[in-house]
Amino acid sequence: MDERIKKVIFNLQRNNIAGYFVKNKEELLQLMDTLMKNGEKVGCGDSVTLEETGVFDFVRSNDFDFYDKHRSGLTSDEKRAIYLKNFEVDTFLTGTNAITLDGELFNIDGNGSRVAPMLYGPKQVIVVVGINKLVETVDDAVCRARQIAAPLDAKRLKKGTPCTKLDKCIDCRHEQRICNDFVLITGQFVKNRIKVIIVNQAYGF
Repeated sequence: MDERIKKVIFNLQRNNIAGYFVKNKEELLQLMDTLMKNGEKVGCGDSVTLEETGVFDFVRSNDFDFYDKHRSGLTSDEKRAIYLKNFEVDTFLTGTNAITLDGELFNIDGNGSRVAPMLYGPKQVIVVVGINKLVETVDDAVCRARQIAAPLDAKRLKKGTPCTKLDKCIDCRHEQRICNDFVLITGQFVKNRIKVIIVNQAYGF
């Protein structure tokens, strides 16, 4: 574990957020198996990181009551019902757009369905983050989220926003804009409600 990661984990703990470090996705899934109990209600946000690390497959293949928003054929009303149920889950799983050396989490969201349960509701929130998401400052986090993560995510979602063609954010007002909610989490009232697992590899946008 290098000094930057040690600093992040130290500052997460100062912010009442639990910090963990694992070398790879195999260690990640082993750790998650200790943090979650069979039969738990589990929700999730959109996350390429969770897909790439096998977290979604882990949840689907174990004894969890998973509110899987990625099931094929869901209507918009069915997805909304899942988003509301996420406030009552035992564990909410998500990635993050950036994490600062001061142990702060920054995220941009389109409709708030990912960041809202991070802020309130679920008994615990497990955030999985690759080392590519570590940044120095909040300004760096905002820049990373807007100029790297958001254009790539807009492409993934097949949006018609300018960033999908320009590969950069121009602060558009497009009707399909996904950069609507800018949320910085600097700490927690409930100690260790949020648990951040840093994986020593690059994952996600």
